[in-house]
Amino acid sequence: MKKLIPALLISGMISSVFVSCGPSAEEKAAAEKHVQDSIAAVQQAIMDSTLAAQQQAMQDSMAAVQATADSLAAIQAVEDSIAAAKSNKPKPKPKPAPKPDVPKVGSKKPGAN
Repeated sequence: MKKLIPALLISGMISSVFVSCGPSAEEKAAAEKHVQDSIAAVQQAIMDSTLAAQQQAMQDSMAAVQATADSLAAIQAVEDSIAAAKSNKPKPKPKPAPKPDVPKVGSKKPGAN
């Protein structure tokens, strides 16, 4: 019995050391809150980057549409200037109809081939 009481006291002290060395409920709650905050921050970052990528794609598409419209306007301007140049040219005079080759009988000198 004399040995049982000190053994129980020693085991009680050792178990209290193990229990007291662990994190408290407040520390556990703070760690859990930190984990949840980290997860929320990552999800927000993913949403922000996705939104930014969508906006960039939309801006790129609008720039491509604008570039196409500019190209079409440039082509139209070239076609208009060509048409204006053609309409300002004086029309060439029609060539006179060739005279039919009618051999002139009797107009050749004798001995000419």
